[in-house]
Amino acid sequence: MITLPSLAALPDIRHGFMTRHGGVSGGIYASLNCGLGSDDDRDSVIENRRRVLQQLGVPNAALMTAYQVHSPDVLVVDAPWRDGERPKVDGLVTTRTGFAIAASSADCVPVLFADPEARVIGAAHAGWRGAIGGVLPATVKQMCALGAKPARIRAGIGPCIGPASYEVGPEFPAPFLAQDAGNARFFRPAKREGHYMFDLESYVAAQLTGLRLGAVDVAHRDTCAEAETFFSYRRSVFHKEPDYGRHVSAIALT
Repeated sequence: MITLPSLAALPDIRHGFMTRHGGVSGGIYASLNCGLGSDDDRDSVIENRRRVLQQLGVPNAALMTAYQVHSPDVLVVDAPWRDGERPKVDGLVTTRTGFAIAASSADCVPVLFADPEARVIGAAHAGWRGAIGGVLPATVKQMCALGAKPARIRAGIGPCIGPASYEVGPEFPAPFLAQDAGNARFFRPAKREGHYMFDLESYVAAQLTGLRLGAVDVAHRDTCAEAETFFSYRRSVFHKEPDYGRHVSAIALT
């Protein structure tokens, strides 16, 4: 489990960005696959999710993950839901104890948020579509509706695909440049002519910095490059694997 300093320093808040280690799954899912939507053995996934709560230090809580659809939509979590009733959103916020809210990922950017004074926490899944679509400011806005203040919010950017691993096609930069010409700084030429290497992590960090949050920490870990430590959708495609594991990045009030 990876933690980040600004969140780890907060009393009565537990957080963690999980790696692929410490679970019971085998094969391509080895070992801490927490993806309810994967083809892994369901009992193994449930056990892995239980172990996540143990690592967080909230073993009696529920682990709440959404059915992520690369949207800017954010939900206030007031009570647990059943696995088959997961809402189709990409951000979760809460002021409640008794459960951990989490983002699932396997290259996309997981972001955890906390305002310790207002006791409001958030978890967001930011793939490139969700990031450019506004899931991060939407998560902060929803936290503020519950009493948080941007200057008090601390955000942590977890492991994600790194700029040395994320090659994109010639059409990819256009919507980012249309949003802001300054976004050109997140692209550099790839070895293949007309292609680019995209720094999604820095794009997300810049968005969060622009929201004037109290602190933004970045893990600087590349899920695609670090095969022994992380799951990766893109790596699974390169290796022509039939499926891939998912991490969870979770935060809870105690």
